[in-house]
Amino acid sequence: MTQRLPEWLTIRLPRPDTIKEVEGMMRAKNLHTVCESARCPNLPECWSKKTATFMILGDTCTRSCGFCAIKVGRGLTVDQDEPQNVAQVSKDLGLKHIVVTSVARDDLADEGSSQFAETIRLIHAANPLTIVEVLTPDFKAKRWCIKNVTDAHPEIYNHNIETIERLHTVVRPQAKYGRSLDVLRTVKELDPSIYTKSGIMLGLGETRDEVIRTLRDLREAGVDAVTIGQYLRPTMRHLPVNDFVHPNEFKEYEQIGEEMGFAFVASGPFIRSSYNAIEFSKKVMAERLARMDEPAAVG
Repeated sequence: MTQRLPEWLTIRLPRPDTIKEVEGMMRAKNLHTVCESARCPNLPECWSKKTATFMILGDTCTRSCGFCAIKVGRGLTVDQDEPQNVAQVSKDLGLKHIVVTSVARDDLADEGSSQFAETIRLIHAANPLTIVEVLTPDFKAKRWCIKNVTDAHPEIYNHNIETIERLHTVVRPQAKYGRSLDVLRTVKELDPSIYTKSGIMLGLGETRDEVIRTLRDLREAGVDAVTIGQYLRPTMRHLPVNDFVHPNEFKEYEQIGEEMGFAFVASGPFIRSSYNAIEFSKKVMAERLARMDEPAAVG
């Protein structure tokens, strides 16, 4: 039986002309977006604003998470032109904040980290003032793979923990709660100037105390920003929605996160990792410009 959506879960109407323009650019360069592959409910709104999250390393994942609509299978050949194509399209779209994510590539020795690094470098070369946010898999927490990415100096390093610890074996059977925390800690150890970010889905059967515990764990790992959103079942093959969390409860988690000391908290039914990322980007840019304006230290 299909669950009836509550009244606060309504999809925004698209602007078809702009969506077609963005889609045309993506297809012309053989690029993928997580917006399409993960069937994100915010696609119409984001694409109508000419923003998108680029998904590198193909559209086929080597892992099978219970919530994700991205297709699963053997990894594809890595497209060597992809970093340049992403940089060019992002320049053509005039993006001020670019999110680069990928499928998991457990089949690659470097987990795909070198492709992330080259993409970051070329975006910065083509768009010097653009904020680059990466949303990476866990790379099995290999320090050298994480370092490949941090050495390219993305402004924001995002890795989603996705859910509370108890549900990990069901929601993310090939990932580990502690390993995701290790990734986020390692980023801060390697380059404290990089802002770290993570995200949680609600509606999978978690309790209030477990959500707060997860937020605390993320904060203790040095995470600067967190996103909290409603899980929506992409197809009947995926995990069912346990409950639809009321907007007031999302607001409460936002306040709790802010009290914990997160620099940025976005919490609401339609919040996704990359949705409205420009708001955190403004904070990052303001602090970046402030540092540039600081007088040089006199030795």
